[in-house]
Formats: sequence, structure tokens, C-alpha cells
Amino acid sequence: MKLVFAGTPEVAVPALDALIDSRHEVVAVVTRPDAPAGRGRRLVASPVAERAQEAGIEVLKPVKPRDEEFQARLREIGPDCCPVVAYGALLPKSALEIPAHGWVNLHFSLLPAWRGAAPVQHAVMAGDEVTGASTFQIEQGLDSGPVYGVVTEDVRPSDTSGDLLTRLAFAGAGLLVATMDGIEDGSLKPVAQPADGITLAPKISVEDAQVDWAAPALRVDRIVRGCTPAPGAWTVFRGERLKLVQTALVADRTDLAPGELSAGKNNVYAGTGSHAVELLWVQPQGKKPMRAADWARGVRITDGELLTRAASA
Repeated sequence: MKLVFAGTPEVAVPALDALIDSRHEVVAVVTRPDAPAGRGRRLVASPVAERAQEAGIEVLKPVKPRDEEFQARLREIGPDCCPVVAYGALLPKSALEIPAHGWVNLHFSLLPAWRGAAPVQHAVMAGDEVTGASTFQIEQGLDSGPVYGVVTEDVRPSDTSGDLLTRLAFAGAGLLVATMDGIEDGSLKPVAQPADGITLAPKISVEDAQVDWAAPALRVDRIVRGCTPAPGAWTVFRGERLKLVQTALVADRTDLAPGELSAGKNNVYAGTGSHAVELLWVQPQGKKPMRAADWARGVRITDGELLTRAASA
């Protein structure tokens, strides 16, 4: 089939590569416009745009998919199908109707669970033991279209959302190619999502990523893993934000109050609503990530000092 691929971030690149290597023809890519990045705020093309340019594929960067100039070009191309991975913009009905087989999204959850912008983060934070990826026909509702296929993936106890998303990006790439194959040869028909089991996965805000030390240790650990690498779990120490990069559960320490710190030569512990967690890596405000023990020595933590919540939260 003749395909126009829509995607923007790095997580979409494995799917683009898989489609380029498939029997289908990727004739163009749709991605978000160049965005400012780095200290100089220089405009930078998206990872998908860069990969497409390397492959000699036409790149379309509409400010909005409803732009008539963009839709006119899409009609000229005449794609059979438009596979989508993390494009980042809502598609109007007029655009959805252009390809013969519509737009098919690769979503990183087992639909109808975790519909929305942050399915992997929510799966980790909720303590799901199994998640996966789904391909579905895009319609006007939020990730509500009929499903073509799924792959499953175990959530490992130490997984961050970044770890899990990386694995899903590659497993999902194979699923997306298989979906395109099945649509072309007529062997796949989408099946409506069940009405039961719908959960939502809105974008995780910085405020959502603040740790509540009165919560059980398991919840604290899930927040840290689910918010890594973005937006980054955080707390407050001596009036400044401290990002929590990596923690570990410590079941045998129940002597610390919520947020209370205990620092040894090689270990730093923080109390929660149940047992303690060990702080392994932290990132002080304005600095690079560092081992928590090195941070504790540098700031000269005294036993009994507290990690707290921001006053406005």
C-alpha cells in the first residue's frame, strides 16, 4: 500500500523504520512543526522528520491538520492508509476521510485501558503487571475506534515508563506492519472496543509528579518510576525542588516518619506512609543527576531532616 506516516517523537521512529523496510511504500511523513530546543532555543526538526529526511521521504509539517494546504497535498498524494504513532495533534473529520483505509493508530496500551496521552506512565503508576500496544482505526472519539490487533508486554518491577515505552515502541512497530499487511490483503477487520474496562490516561503534569510521602512506599516507588524520564518525580528539600531519579523499596525499615531522611556512608533512606524507600539517584535543582549518597554528603544531611511537599500543592 501507499502510506503516509504520521508521528513526531523518538518513540515513533522504530515504527517508521519498520514500515520503510516493509513491502509497503512510505511516500510522505506528517509531523509537528519544528520546535525550539536547547539553551539557544533554536528551532529543531522532530526525530521523525529527521529520519524521514535521511530516507529521502517528503515531510509535511502542518501547523494544524485542518489546514487546507496540507489536506490538498494529502489528496494529491492519495495514500491508501495513514499509520500514526504519537503524532500529537487532533485529526479533523475532513482529514480522516482522505485515505482509502483511513488513519490507523498505534497506541501503547491494551485498549480500552488507558485511553489518552500518557498510557505507559499511567500503567506503571497504577501497578499494572501486563500492558501492551494496540492498533485501531482512528475516529472522532478519544482512542475509541475499533481495534485491529494487540501485542502484550510484561511490566517488570523495576521498569520506568521510559524502559517500558522503549520495548513497546519496537514490539508495536511489528504490530503496525502486520496491521498494514492485514488491511491490504483483507485478512484483518477491526473489532469494536468493549464498553467495560475503559480507563483514561491524561498527560502527567509536574504537579502530578510531586511525591506524597504519607503514601505507602509502593505508591511512592510507582510515582518515581512512572514519571521517569518525564516529567520527573520530585519533592522539596530545604525549600528547593529535588528530582527523584531512582528509588528502591526497603521493606525492613519502618522506623522513619513520612519524608524523614536517614543518611549513612553509602545509603540514603526516606520514610513513607509504610516502610522506607532508598534514594538511589537524585537531581538537585540546577544540577545534573547524582548518586543520592554523594548528594547527601554534599549537603550534609542530618538525621531527622525532612523531604516535604511544596506549600502550594
